[in-house]
Amino acid sequence: MPTASTYPVTHTLGFPRIGRDRALKWALEHHWRGETDTDALQQTARQVRADAHQWYREAGLGRPACGDFTFYDGMADLCLLFGQAPRRFGDLPNDLDALFALARGKPSQQGSLAPLAMTKWFDTNYHYLVPELDAQRPFRLDADRLLTQIRESLADNPASKPVLIGPLTFLWLSAGVGRDARLRRAPELADAYGTLLSEIAALGAEWVQLDEPILGLDLPTDWQAAFEPIYHRLKTPGLRLLLASYFSPANGRLALLANLPVDGVHVDVTAGDDLEALADRLPAFKVLSAGVLDGRTIWRADLSALLDRLEPLYERLGRRLWLAPSCSLLHLPLDADEETDLPAALAANLSFARQKLGELSLLARGLAEGREAIADALETSITARQQLEALDGRQDAERRDQLGRSLAEEPARARPYADRVTAQRARLNLPILPTTTIGSFPQTDEIRATRRAYRRGEIGTSAYEQAMRVAIADTIREQETLGLDLLVHGEPERNDMVEYFGQQLEGFAFTRAGWVQSYGSRCVKPPIIWGDVARPRHLTVDWSRYAQSLTDRPVKGMLTGPVTMLSWSFVRDDLSREEVAYQLAAVLREEVADLCAAGIAAIQVDEPAFREGLPLRRAGWDGYLGWAVRAFRYATAVAPDDVQIHTHMCYSEFNDIIAAIAGLDADVITIETTRSNMKLLDAFAEFEYPNEIGPGVWDIHSPLVPSVAEIGDRLRLALDKVPVDRLWVNPDCGLKTRGWEEVRAGLQNLVAAARDLRHEYRRE
Repeated sequence: MPTASTYPVTHTLGFPRIGRDRALKWALEHHWRGETDTDALQQTARQVRADAHQWYREAGLGRPACGDFTFYDGMADLCLLFGQAPRRFGDLPNDLDALFALARGKPSQQGSLAPLAMTKWFDTNYHYLVPELDAQRPFRLDADRLLTQIRESLADNPASKPVLIGPLTFLWLSAGVGRDARLRRAPELADAYGTLLSEIAALGAEWVQLDEPILGLDLPTDWQAAFEPIYHRLKTPGLRLLLASYFSPANGRLALLANLPVDGVHVDVTAGDDLEALADRLPAFKVLSAGVLDGRTIWRADLSALLDRLEPLYERLGRRLWLAPSCSLLHLPLDADEETDLPAALAANLSFARQKLGELSLLARGLAEGREAIADALETSITARQQLEALDGRQDAERRDQLGRSLAEEPARARPYADRVTAQRARLNLPILPTTTIGSFPQTDEIRATRRAYRRGEIGTSAYEQAMRVAIADTIREQETLGLDLLVHGEPERNDMVEYFGQQLEGFAFTRAGWVQSYGSRCVKPPIIWGDVARPRHLTVDWSRYAQSLTDRPVKGMLTGPVTMLSWSFVRDDLSREEVAYQLAAVLREEVADLCAAGIAAIQVDEPAFREGLPLRRAGWDGYLGWAVRAFRYATAVAPDDVQIHTHMCYSEFNDIIAAIAGLDADVITIETTRSNMKLLDAFAEFEYPNEIGPGVWDIHSPLVPSVAEIGDRLRLALDKVPVDRLWVNPDCGLKTRGWEEVRAGLQNLVAAARDLRHEYRRE
């Protein structure tokens, strides 16, 4: 009879840290408002971690992760851990106030101190804070905050495995100095890591996991060559190191992985890593951790198929084979057992973070005891999948055929931008340097309460719609008073920029508690695309038509683009992402046509996730960009010449995909540029981007309100790169998370700065 000592080791690379009912989110926001002290915040954090440890115990995990918890972001934690806060903040201690200053900015006597820039963590919707390294500032370890957390975990379970972002990934993802200069500092950083590892070993930890997901990138040769000497410096007596690569296959670097001076290697099987080839190369003393459960999908795994692949490896490797999710479970909701409102056939196929732990245990038992030991679970999985495939709406053959015929021709606007722009300017009649916002306005407590009451059936449709019309009218009036040029209706009826649309479409389902952290206290609840997508009725036309009826100024229609709806949903696994993107584009195309027919002169189709979907290896770029651009163009090509199509992107680097962005052929693109101080515009200037651009001049993710002078300075930087007749003035992103007081102040300053510049150019 197998014993626990003969089972494959199961472990995690990380776990969601928002807690039950988003406990950490609420604790953070209460703390930031001054309603609770640090002790109360720490107590919530301890409870979140304690719950995770309890679930680890219930699943029998052999090496549960620890040290992965953060109050905002792990990269920012490393900045403070190694004394790398930007000089503008002075010498910050490694405490929570310092972390929140890096994340949210800080007022000072000389003006506001800008927070760290924010961008996407590889190809996920999680945002990390970008460290700003200073070549003159030495790495200085201040580890008490981290060590306290690790000590807590080891007391709960001595087998806990501390998790850290690896030194080379930290350097690669940082900014402040050039990439070559950052690599030259790797030995110094490795020594600081080595000191930290010694302190972790002194606490009694046996293993430490170092995450190096940059191994899945097109990494330059000198960075690849740095791994062996750097990891030699990290060898620590009494401590074993597990190097983790994920998100993209490290194939082509198997020799590098196998020969590194570490005690184990984790690879992402779901991304395509070749387990068998790595096992052939791996020395006999090293552990092979197989990331066999997709840590970014909510669908339950095909355990039988996984056992087919794992059984030969387990026979070869025995206890040297570890089982894990592909990556941290940070990217999943907590617990599918809470989803009691979904159709049974759909709910039975869900696997959130807690369920992934259970699937790991089943795999380990199936390998150690044989499939008959988990026969009931295997049969349940097969039956559940069959029921999902039989659900009405899973496949619509007629609609698929119609879409295929429509896509036979390449979608394009009737005339190029240079010809359209005259018709658009004549219709819109906007001044030079026109001002606008990205779409949403503050989601007040009253608006949220009204939506909750409607959702619960406490008020009827008529009362709900009247309340939303009042909110829209207030927002239009506020914008007119502020002097904005191109208005929006403010989106009071929208809970989320993807969920709102999905709730009106066929083929979508929605969870009760499927929250996932996006950054800091910001959480999103991605919908589930389980069937073929269709639009039974128009989505936004009534609200847009009503808003436009309230003003003589043009009002933008607001839609979320097909790639973003795809990327910010949990997508079915039986169709390619390309096929699903075209289905989404088709329903948006219908909506764009209806908005145009309703007299809407400008329509914004947001694509903030456009770059997020880009494969991490360049070999896959052309394929992705081809269908992503085509889906956007298919959605918008029905607009006539005099309808101005806008799009919005945020927290992305554009240099390497600027040609594809131009290929979208949007008349106006608005982008986030405040935290980079307009540096993200360089790509547009060097490419000579032909259409209009609105670089964000107000970072709405910080509570700091920029002055007229600060906004003016940013606009002057933009005017060095964008012709004045093609430059727009707008915030970085939507305003839903800000309060009305700061929104009024920020937009007043934004409008004033634009008017000042118009006077300078004598074209008011």
